[in-house]
Amino acid sequence: MKEHDVDAADLHEFEDKSGTAAEEADRPQAERKTPQDIPLLPVRDVVVYPFMILPLFVGRDKSIRAVDEALSRERLILLVAQKDAEAEEPNPEELYSVGTVAMIMRMLKMPDGRVKILVQGVSRAKVQEYTRRDPYFEVRISEVAEPEGATQSLESEALVRSVKEQVQKGANLGKGVSPDVLVIINNLEHPGRLADLVASNLDLKVDQAQQILEILDPMERLKRLAELLGKEIEVLEMQHKIQSQAREEMDKTHREYYLREQLKAIQKELGETDERGQEIQELEQKIGKAKMPPVVEQEAKTQLGRLSRMHPDAAEASVIRTYLDWLIDLPWAKQTKDNLSIKQAQKILEEDHYDLEKVKERILEYLAVRTLKKKLKKQMKGPILCFVGPPGVGKTSLGRSIARALGRKFVRISLGGVRDEAEIRGHRRTYIGALPGKIIQGIKQAGTNNPVFMMDEVDKVGADFRGDPSAALLEVLDPEQNVSFADHYLGVPFDLRNVMFITTANLADPILPALKDRMEVIEISGYTEEEKLHIARRYLLPRQLEENGLSAKYLEIPDKAILKIVQNYTREAGLRNLEREIATVCRKVAREVAAGRKGLTRVTGASLHRYLGAPKYLPEPEQEVDEIGVVTGLAWTPSGGDLLYIECTTMRGKGQLSLTGHLGDVMKESAQAAMSYARSRGASLGIKEETFAKHDVHIHVPAGAIPKDGPSAGITMATALISALTRTPVRRDVAMTGEITLRGNVLPIGGLKEKALAARRMGIKTVIVPAKNDKDVKELPPNVQRGMQFVYVSHMDQVLDVALVKRRGSRHGAAGTTARRAAPRA
Repeated sequence: MKEHDVDAADLHEFEDKSGTAAEEADRPQAERKTPQDIPLLPVRDVVVYPFMILPLFVGRDKSIRAVDEALSRERLILLVAQKDAEAEEPNPEELYSVGTVAMIMRMLKMPDGRVKILVQGVSRAKVQEYTRRDPYFEVRISEVAEPEGATQSLESEALVRSVKEQVQKGANLGKGVSPDVLVIINNLEHPGRLADLVASNLDLKVDQAQQILEILDPMERLKRLAELLGKEIEVLEMQHKIQSQAREEMDKTHREYYLREQLKAIQKELGETDERGQEIQELEQKIGKAKMPPVVEQEAKTQLGRLSRMHPDAAEASVIRTYLDWLIDLPWAKQTKDNLSIKQAQKILEEDHYDLEKVKERILEYLAVRTLKKKLKKQMKGPILCFVGPPGVGKTSLGRSIARALGRKFVRISLGGVRDEAEIRGHRRTYIGALPGKIIQGIKQAGTNNPVFMMDEVDKVGADFRGDPSAALLEVLDPEQNVSFADHYLGVPFDLRNVMFITTANLADPILPALKDRMEVIEISGYTEEEKLHIARRYLLPRQLEENGLSAKYLEIPDKAILKIVQNYTREAGLRNLEREIATVCRKVAREVAAGRKGLTRVTGASLHRYLGAPKYLPEPEQEVDEIGVVTGLAWTPSGGDLLYIECTTMRGKGQLSLTGHLGDVMKESAQAAMSYARSRGASLGIKEETFAKHDVHIHVPAGAIPKDGPSAGITMATALISALTRTPVRRDVAMTGEITLRGNVLPIGGLKEKALAARRMGIKTVIVPAKNDKDVKELPPNVQRGMQFVYVSHMDQVLDVALVKRRGSRHGAAGTTARRAAPRA
């Protein structure tokens, strides 16, 4: 049941010729006797006070029956407010215990079955108990009479006047009180009735109105009402102040508009032009169209205001103008729509790059998650990837391919040699010629706020007195922080969370650990000969034919010729030199075609020297025979894997160990560990003790000009040392890698794929690897494992069993252990 606003028409609906109910309600309380048991009508959203007249809609069955029962008796009913206005069937616990006995003055039945009644409050009453709950509420009540006191004291008169003044002040501030009610309030002198009348015309909450109803003392009731009126007047005064300010601002804006229009008209009549004002106006329009965030737009308007007050030729004016141009040109709200078709993206990635399955799989996973997030209408942060691999394997071109697959713009910056932190964050505007950093410049270049942003050579970032750029990248590459990236030049935050950052590096070790922790590192290894052949046939050769103005009808290079270029003219993990050699062949053929030669030129392996000269890389003589003290090791380099020939020789001396070949500290310690192992196992290896005391040992690792370091040559140096001391040749078709301990245990190493590729490239089919690198061997591509035999060892004795010629079994130390061989793949 809800309160209903009544107008004159509503009251006319209740008019009839009977005035019995009205006369009964107007009787003094002392002359009127209220029955103890009367029906109860729950009401919501309103509290009815004595002498208050209002219409009510009655729609609930139980409430309609209560009204009918009251009409069949003395027309009296108890109106009690609900504690929860949403309760459709309230129980006694959900009703207040104090209400108002009201007289039903009129009743009108509506077409929809509801009943409309007009009631007038008679007196306060308190519920003693519920005598009936069905089919309607009936309660036993006790009427609550106001205490008789000194209602004409000075205090009461002052309080009555104060409340009347507050009501008048509220009406003047816009409170909706009708003039008729104001007249009645001004004529009332009784504190209790004045409090009830004022409370019924205030927009009080149900609990506040109920509190007023339950206060029996008229003076206390009026005091409480004065407090509520005071708060209401404060709210009205604040509201009036806000409206006045808004009106003044609006009037000021209109006045400025009219004055500017008049100024334009005067300048037009005089033939003058306001170029300065036109520039300010154009900048203001551009700021509005840029859709900047509120903070940025506020800063732009502030700087525009400063510019408008400056002389056009002032030095700072050009600085502010450049700053505003940067803010306007940045893509605050411009985005490209992602291509969320996984099949199409996969097709594009396959077209541009061969193999690289891990990278392609990661990009397709990102697209899948992006598609699901879009369906759930959730924001997704861009991934931050780091491609680590040797030069020429396609890291940079892969970033461009990812952008094409996603349908995004591509931006690339190089961080190689960057030493100034301001290159990343920008310079502050106080410096002459200041500009934003490379990040913001790249975003502006892209024209969207969600490009694929590639940062090349992140491992070659330097640091000096001007700061550490790697530390500045921590904020850029942190998804939790780059939502509000602060460039020093802009001075306002820019949201980078939609950008897909990709960094590249040749080595992961030089990267700042905190920076590396923020990126998802994906290692890209070197290519096998078969992979290089496939890439050259599918990508490199067609591209070079087109760049040199040739076609397939002028030049043909068979697979054997390409393989010979790979084997004899290049030695790299990537493809740059291979493409360079193919380009050389294409240029020479193009010269012949331009000179008038017609027909197809077929470049075979036998004729390759005519175009590329003599082979650059040939097998060395010592690799062709089994020698004493010469062992083939495997090494990892930034350009891929390589063979490492370790030579050892003995001579008469005093037992000294000499190490040459530009070795690092770790590699020297590995040689010393190998020497200690050989001396401790001399008896079982057949080496006499005086051999160590009377002979010097010299270990050399060519080429001498190239620095070398790392522990993975430990078993190689130990094998060369024992071979030289026992005068036993080492198999030339075996390569090895592994770290050695003093007890002869073999520890795992890294970079196994590159090392395996180097062995395969040089025609070595048997590779000795630590047993704990078994998992790395299993991850090698099938075409790398094909034809290769990996021998797993856990102790140095197993290495010697495999590597030394004519060595039968192991009779030493870790005896009984034999090397575990992985079955070769055909």
